Amino acid sequence: MSSVPPAPGAAAAPEGAPSAAALSRADQLAARIEAALPAGLIRVANRTGEVTFEVRPAQLLAAATALRDALEFEMCMDVCVVDYLQHGRAEWKTEHATLSGFSRGVARGMTSGGDERPGRRFGVSYHLLSIANNQRLRLKVYCEDDDQPAVDSVTGIWASADWFEREAFDLFGVMFRGHPDLRRILTDYGFIGHPFRKDFPLIGNVEVRYDPEKRRVVYQPVTIEARVLVPKVIRHDNRYNAELTAAPAASIAPVTPLTAPPPPAPPAPTVAASTAAASAPPASAKT
Repeated sequence: MSSVPPAPGAAAAPEGAPSAAALSRADQLAARIEAALPAGLIRVANRTGEVTFEVRPAQLLAAATALRDALEFEMCMDVCVVDYLQHGRAEWKTEHATLSGFSRGVARGMTSGGDERPGRRFGVSYHLLSIANNQRLRLKVYCEDDDQPAVDSVTGIWASADWFEREAFDLFGVMFRGHPDLRRILTDYGFIGHPFRKDFPLIGNVEVRYDPEKRRVVYQPVTIEARVLVPKVIRHDNRYNAELTAAPAASIAPVTPLTAPPPPAPPAPTVAASTAAASAPPASAKT
């Protein structure tokens, strides 16, 4: 079989490298990104097959500009933040939860897990779209300071990130340096804290109500009582007994379907009743 010669001016593939036809569309995109930014991005493996790269905070703006101009990712579809506090290391921090209830996906018997390095608590993900190539990309950056998380704003590169970054600041407390109008967008102006952080109480800190005497909405400490978490108890059920469910089909008696009984037949007339009805005189007509 004769091989097709490469196009004029095309760079020859290194020896041992897979051909372009053998690579999937996602792998081809990843190869293009690694060629354009060889020292700025680190590919992150995932089970979904989505192309994901991690960038250092100092190189975020340079990488974002190259992705927009050189690789035609002209749209930022969303900006998301993940709080990795106690991720993979413990269950939910509650008052009355035991190790046997309300699991957080922690492997039993493990003493530690996740990433305990400083500067890995808050991860900011940018979901990018290339309309020209019909491809998507996730760009991820971690905030260097866990106590005061902050990264550079990409509103100068993608204007659509304006309200996305405001939402991330409101719910997670991540500061975006250079944002033109970084203020809350979902919570109230007097709200204290950031409700999507893992260390924020689930019942909140304050609540609002209408005071009929003052004729206005007032703030007060939250009055919701903390719910006592009780582990789920798994009881034995004979319906799921292995000895019963594994019984052969021949030994199980067929179940008779339930049908409605037929209506009762009307009683047959007796001979005495028929003779009395025949011998009775006809009723006289009224005059």
